[in-house]
Amino acid sequence: MTATTTVPVAHARVGIAKTPGRLRAWATRAPLLPALVFMIVVTQLPFVATLVISFFDWNALYPDARRFTWFANYSEVLTDPDLRKSVLTTILLTATVVIVSLVAGLGLALLLDRKFRGRGLVRTLLIAPFLLVPVAAALLWKHVLYNPEYGLLNGLLHYVGGPQPDWISNTPLLAVETALVWQWTPFMMLILLAGLQSRSPELIEAARMDGAGNWQVFRYLTLPHLRRYLELGALLGSVYIVQNFDAVFTITSGGLGTANLPYTVYQSFYQAHENGLASAAGVLVVIGSIIIATFALRVVSSLFREEASRA
Repeated sequence: MTATTTVPVAHARVGIAKTPGRLRAWATRAPLLPALVFMIVVTQLPFVATLVISFFDWNALYPDARRFTWFANYSEVLTDPDLRKSVLTTILLTATVVIVSLVAGLGLALLLDRKFRGRGLVRTLLIAPFLLVPVAAALLWKHVLYNPEYGLLNGLLHYVGGPQPDWISNTPLLAVETALVWQWTPFMMLILLAGLQSRSPELIEAARMDGAGNWQVFRYLTLPHLRRYLELGALLGSVYIVQNFDAVFTITSGGLGTANLPYTVYQSFYQAHENGLASAAGVLVVIGSIIIATFALRVVSSLFREEASRA
């Protein structure tokens, strides 16, 4: 009798002990619930609505003619020549901006890793382009620098007796890429500078004592150490630049072969009023961004693990 009654009593005590722990866990999570609900309402519900609309042939000018078409919109996005060209433009734009800004950011990070007078001021000035509103940065390049009549670039060329090109008309995609490189180089610089400052000074000092020069230290110690930071900068930059709309819209208005996929989504939705086609293209952009972001999160977690193991 005693043996049979002790088991339920033990279970009851365990249940009583677990209850305060669960209440404490819910008490700590409760303040986050409004933020979670807000995030779901603001981000997930619109995405679900976009996903549903992407399966319809839906023109806003003819709302009564909409019909369910399954994956026809996705097929058109992937096979339409103009849309396919916008996908290729997006890939080219993203790859160029990421690679050039990474190389430039690495050079600036190596410069700021050295001690010199005024380093704090130089660092602040170099970060400034990334802090500008994207539309303001694009307007700055379009009117202050690129304008063929009063732009700074043509003013400098006129001073030295050079030609006076129309930068946007002659090299439209390069004009957009240059503006984006200028804005995103500080972001890459900050990531790579953090990587440089996390190097082991004892290891570098030992290499120099063994006769290694600056190039040997950079090639065999610095670059392998920065591999994860280079990957992180490339992935995070790709996530944002794939979705870039401001520079293309402001500088070229999507003309002259510069229309990327986000701008094509804008054209399909606001100009052609093709809600279903625009939604399908938008879903593809989101899926591509999620894939890139997944790799970025893996790189971030591996960096955290490496720093934790060093500590």
